[in-house]
Amino acid sequence: MKMRVVIEGTSYEVEIVDLSTRPVIAIVEGERFEVWPEAPPVLVGSSLDGSRAPLPVAPALTPAASTPAPVTQVAPESGAVLAPIPGIIVAVKVQPGDRVTAGQEVCVLEAMKMQNSIRAKQSGVVAAVHVKAGDQVKHHQALLVITPD
Repeated sequence: MKMRVVIEGTSYEVEIVDLSTRPVIAIVEGERFEVWPEAPPVLVGSSLDGSRAPLPVAPALTPAASTPAPVTQVAPESGAVLAPIPGIIVAVKVQPGDRVTAGQEVCVLEAMKMQNSIRAKQSGVVAAVHVKAGDQVKHHQALLVITPD
């Protein structure tokens, strides 16, 4: 399936090879990406009489090189630094007790072969770190908690 996607005013040509396989292969402007969706898709099949029913789909496989981090639920207003996208933690730059300033890099998350710098949104003291290098994290998963000044 081919589509045109506009992100912040820039238009991209995107081709999804097969949504039912894992990883999903997406070709963006000619560059190939492997995408590991968090939840398996629900496929619907039709019978000859026109009735429709969900079809079973094999569960998504996780890459062998990474281990899932335990998911820590933290209220958004608590100073939690959340994963902006699913990926793998490459480096954790702080530890509990460290003082951080707003904008300081606190960890690095790799997604789609790109390293993303995760920065503190507020100044304060690191109260807890919930991940380590090599952990696989989900979208909006709490990475660490900063107690504001």
